[in-house]
This record gives sequence, structure tokens and C-alpha cells, in this order.
Amino acid sequence: MKSILVIGMGRFGRHCARELMSLGHEVMAIDINERNIDSIAGDVSCAQIGDATDPLFMSSIGVSDFDECFICIGDNLQASLESTCLCKELGCKFIVARAAKDIHRKFLLKMGADEVVYPEKQTAIWSAVTYSADNVFDYIPLDSQHAIFEVGIPDSWDNKTIMDIDVRKRYNINILAIKNNGQLILSVHPGLLLKAGMTMLVLGTKKDIQKCFKINS
Repeated sequence: MKSILVIGMGRFGRHCARELMSLGHEVMAIDINERNIDSIAGDVSCAQIGDATDPLFMSSIGVSDFDECFICIGDNLQASLESTCLCKELGCKFIVARAAKDIHRKFLLKMGADEVVYPEKQTAIWSAVTYSADNVFDYIPLDSQHAIFEVGIPDSWDNKTIMDIDVRKRYNINILAIKNNGQLILSVHPGLLLKAGMTMLVLGTKKDIQKCFKINS
């Protein structure tokens, strides 16, 4: 369990705070807006109204005592940068900050953010990849070249084993797991029989996976 500070209780901040609580962490939420705090107070360990750019307020809550800080301010660039810089100066161990655009990301990193996330951009990419292909059910980018795709079983693979297809050698991809009737099968072995209706979690380069499953072709 970690002690986590979440700054900014807009939609993204509230989702983060609630999910962190569900994972068993202690979460303190702060926002300058009383209404935003009222909307989250019952769902977190502690919630306070306060200005995350105010050194006196931030010092009073003991920023350095938290294991991580999520700065979820997206619309107010100045407040986002100032709170990131202040958290770093006050000894925050690890800062995850939300960015709205590339230039925002660059400044956040200069101000001391350890990681920067793009909720809107990442959702847009996921939506574009997932919904533009009929046989893609999920998509997790790992870097600029590699990704994990959840894909359907091609018709030509139905009633064949993983050994029959020789996926790794022929297509240069790895099958990480199989989903069947809502159940995740992690014990993937060469003799596993593939059936229509199953889906697979496959890892490889985007190029190899797109070629293998004829995605966007």
C-alpha cells in the first residue's frame, strides 16, 4: 500500500483517486474548488480544499511524506507547472503529471515530473486502432514499435494448435494469453487448441502484428 497525493479533482483526477483507492492505497485529494472536493470526499482517505500552488498550504500537508503525487490539472497550464515544481521542491518522491499537449509535457518534465500522461491523446489512439479494425478488441502500446493487441482467432487458425501455426517462428509474435468465454487462460502451451470465438493477447512489433492479422490492410 502506498500513500498517494492526487491534485486536481476534475474528471480525470476523480477517476484516478477512486481507482487508487480501489487498489488499496491511501489517497489524499486536494482541489481549490469546494464543489470538486465535495464530489470526492466520501471516496478517498482524506480530501482538502487548497491551492496546490501555495507553498504554505502544500508544506502544511507534508508533501514529502507521500510515496507518489498525481498532478491531474489539465486545463490550467500555469497551475499545473507551478504545482509540479512546488511538489518537487518540497521533496515529493515521484510525480506523475497530466499533460494536454506536447509543449505542456516538455515543461512538466523540466519542472520535475517523473512521468507524464496524455489521457485524451492516449484514448484517441486506442479508439482509432481498436475501432478501425474489425478483429481488434483491445490495444496496449508499449513503445513506438511494440504493442499488445487483443485479436480474434483468424478463420484459418480455427481447430489448430499453437504448434500447428508455429506463430513465433512464422510471424515473429508471441501469444501471451487466450480469452475464452470471458475467462483468461495464461497457461499457453504448444498443444493448446484454438477455436473460433476465442481471442488472443499477442505481443510483437506493430508492423508484424498488423501483417499477421491483416489489420488496417
